[in-house]
Amino acid sequence: MDWAFLVVAIMNLSFVLGVLLNLGGVLTWVERKQGAVMANRIGANRAYIPIPIPQKGGGVKWSKRFTVMGLWHGIADGAKMIMKEDYTPPFVDKYIYNIAPWFAVVPVLVTFAVIPFGGPFQPGIMLSDVFGLVGADFASEWVMALFGERTFQMQLADLNVGLLFVFAVGSTGIFSAALAGWASNNKYSLLGALRSSSQMISYEVFMGMAILGLVVIYGTVDMNLIAQMQGDVWFGFLPKWGIFLQPHMFFIFMAALMAENKRVPFDMPEAESELVAGYFTEYSAMKMGLFMMAEFIEIAVIAGLLTALFFGAYHVPGVHGAGDAFYWAAHPELTPGNYVFGMEVPHVVVVVGRVGSFLAKLLFFCWFQILIRWTLPKFRYDQIMRLGWKILLPLSLVNLVLTAVVVLLIGG
Repeated sequence: MDWAFLVVAIMNLSFVLGVLLNLGGVLTWVERKQGAVMANRIGANRAYIPIPIPQKGGGVKWSKRFTVMGLWHGIADGAKMIMKEDYTPPFVDKYIYNIAPWFAVVPVLVTFAVIPFGGPFQPGIMLSDVFGLVGADFASEWVMALFGERTFQMQLADLNVGLLFVFAVGSTGIFSAALAGWASNNKYSLLGALRSSSQMISYEVFMGMAILGLVVIYGTVDMNLIAQMQGDVWFGFLPKWGIFLQPHMFFIFMAALMAENKRVPFDMPEAESELVAGYFTEYSAMKMGLFMMAEFIEIAVIAGLLTALFFGAYHVPGVHGAGDAFYWAAHPELTPGNYVFGMEVPHVVVVVGRVGSFLAKLLFFCWFQILIRWTLPKFRYDQIMRLGWKILLPLSLVNLVLTAVVVLLIGG
């Protein structure tokens, strides 16, 4: 058995699940506090952890001030949903009713598997540098014996069809809303399921068309190669990021992704003011929690896709690691190594910098999506369909044709 590969796979899996599951909880708090700030309100601030304070005359006073700006509300919500009764109405199709929430969560988690979040790295060299700094020479020798100088990818699944995998797995999310709405045997739920089906299927078309321009430019659907190609620069300073190649398609792609997530201004499948809660009206306890958690995790997945395809993935301009075979092949005059703005540094510095860069971009786009949610009014259903079929689709088709012509004229 390749123990080194197994250890790296566990490391990557732990990172991905840790980021997604923790963000899924933290973003519920961000949603509340950011919306409150934008509406000039205080927001969630009532949940707290009491802290004992010794009194002068003896005894203890329990303080109620440790609220951490309302951060405990997410934990309180989770505990409440876990403890609430998991009620299944008698008139539903029980098997489909119970399996529908998992169609919401699983595709979202699996989609992140092909997103590169740190680039190529050499765990043997990286860990030996860290252990060497703390004087644990025996540990340095052990990790070098396990990993050697092998290069691995900070990516859960390095597929050569990564972008197609995103579309294939992401498109299965429609089953959650469709099955939940139909199985609930409720008119509001069924209307939400019908809206969700038409909206999500429609915007999957625009999402795919919007990204085809980048596929034509990069000549691959491998997410890892697309990320590596964005590590170079033009004119010595301008990063070759997707946002500079197709800036207009970035906004179309982001709009299509947000419509897939069914959040304001594209929340017609739920539409609380019209359909109670849409396709999950009949759900309670942790089943409803799975739908809500999937929505917030998908915010992070959308942010990861936007980062990987348009904003250089894990790259920081001027930072290059020894594993960047693509970069060093494009620059044979340079000596492969680990450099930060021309200065040679330990490999661990490059790795930490790249992961930090990816997380910073990820968090920015999470914040940006919540900003949009609390800024724009909700569209009518006919406006959503008109936006997609009469505006986004023609623009995507025109962009694809023009991009193909330009690439053909300049020779790739």
